[in-house]
Amino acid sequence: MAKKIPQPTTLPRERAFLVGVDLHEKKQILSLEDSLAELALLADTAGVDVVGELTQRLSRPHVETYIGPGKVEELKALAEEMLAEVVIFDDELLPRHQRELEKALGKNIRVIDRTALILDIFAQHAHTKEGMLQVELAQYEYNLPRLTRAWTHLERQAGGGGGRSGSTGGVGLRGPGETQLEVDRRAIRRRITHIKADLEKVEAYRHRHRAQRKRSRIPTVALVGYTNAGKSTLLNRLAKADVYAADQLFATLDPTTRRVPLPGDNTALFTDTVGFIQKLPTTLIAAFHATLEEIAEADLLLHLVDISHPNALGQYQAVLETLEEIEANHIPMITALNKADQLKDPEKANKVLEDFPKSVAISALKGNGISDLLRLVQAELFEAFDPIAVRLPYKEGALISLFHELGQVDIVEHERGGVIIHGSLPGRLLAQFSSWKLTNTKTEEGAELEDE
Repeated sequence: MAKKIPQPTTLPRERAFLVGVDLHEKKQILSLEDSLAELALLADTAGVDVVGELTQRLSRPHVETYIGPGKVEELKALAEEMLAEVVIFDDELLPRHQRELEKALGKNIRVIDRTALILDIFAQHAHTKEGMLQVELAQYEYNLPRLTRAWTHLERQAGGGGGRSGSTGGVGLRGPGETQLEVDRRAIRRRITHIKADLEKVEAYRHRHRAQRKRSRIPTVALVGYTNAGKSTLLNRLAKADVYAADQLFATLDPTTRRVPLPGDNTALFTDTVGFIQKLPTTLIAAFHATLEEIAEADLLLHLVDISHPNALGQYQAVLETLEEIEANHIPMITALNKADQLKDPEKANKVLEDFPKSVAISALKGNGISDLLRLVQAELFEAFDPIAVRLPYKEGALISLFHELGQVDIVEHERGGVIIHGSLPGRLLAQFSSWKLTNTKTEEGAELEDE
């Protein structure tokens, strides 16, 4: 009897070569070396082995191949020497860049960019229907302008023979190729429209749930931070929950909300959200709009920072920029410096606290500093009152009543169509009144409220 040959249980990992470009015209949060190190972690998360890297400093991207022609030749030689199957660029490439690079590197080497790599990771980690829809939408919107690359085998040359194969001159993609391409584009656009309609239903569902939470008067705290900062681990610690947590990038995609008891017999709802990263693709921000609204509608942001990371400050800044991009930077925020137990000098965390307003050093894994964190959350939500002046139309009667009921009212001025209130509000309510906030304590001359 012939001996059975054991079959591999997993497919071999692809070999990847990384390319990073330092553009003088582009502001970078992380250095080129640190950004490439992060790209290597992303590649590992996606199941790819990094076999080498190449860097170049340019004032602006090369018009055809992003990197210079000389670097393209060097990249081709290195990639072939290292038997690389894929080249990953640390920035988002234009479809033209990707097409020209693949021509130059040969048919055996694929070219992808940072955005495509992140989309692949998201596709692997999306488990709920909402998450899979969001990732699918982002993938379609990313791939739509790159669709022509899939039909290069149908190219026809328009020459003297009316498009005979092998003739010279003219434009590619004639006849059947062009028809098939347009059919696919229309199909993808229809699918995008369908996905957006489904996500609108999800958004409406979330909106109703947020409205219910607000009526219950239970404040919400959104956990935000750089990917792999420890948000899911912290939520598990605070709520004794079982949210999936792993030491990898983008382990959690779908928002999870848990009830957490606070000092003083109070309660808050803590929501774990998708982690941020530098150069977060705009297609992802658009696709995850419904999920990111959980952050924008929160009463308080709890920004988790991995203080043990060598680029903790850069990651902190990247999160602040993303919060501004999704218009959530107006919400009150406290900072938790996580993984303080991993520092060689634990006292270093206490010194760093001075650089972060309203911050506390913790270890979500071991539980260090958790009681201090909860006291800080309690103080921000229920004990700290901030001065504010708002102009509210009469149709916002619920907010007017809320200010009188839970706030401290100093001055009330009635105008045609509404009321101006000067006073103070607990931190947990500030976000609800941000749309009506006056820029100064005096009403602007001639400003009136419309009576709708």
